[in-house]
Amino acid sequence: MARINFVELPAENLGASKAFYTKVFGLVLTDFGPTYSCTMTGDVDIGLQGDRNDATGSPLAVIAVENLEQTLAEVLKAGGIITKPIFGFPGGRRFHFLDPNGNELAALKADE
Repeated sequence: MARINFVELPAENLGASKAFYTKVFGLVLTDFGPTYSCTMTGDVDIGLQGDRNDATGSPLAVIAVENLEQTLAEVLKAGGIITKPIFGFPGGRRFHFLDPNGNELAALKADE
């Protein structure tokens, strides 16, 4: 079943963002390279995207799916617009899309 499993936040100052979420909420963040850090609770996690070129302009809900290619086809068939085609990253693959109201989201298939 598809479900939101991640909310990714743009974090131009990654160090300040990490310190904030750790200090205020006690979150434990794991670094994935120099520009990305996230919680790894297995519930709904928070990702901090410090790379200006990869960050969205607002929070990005990420939906976990079973079949990424099928989901991409369904998004297109339903009138969604792909903003970033399928790409890989440490931990899985995903793509970004706009829903009919212009909200940007992502679909993710985690590595097994």
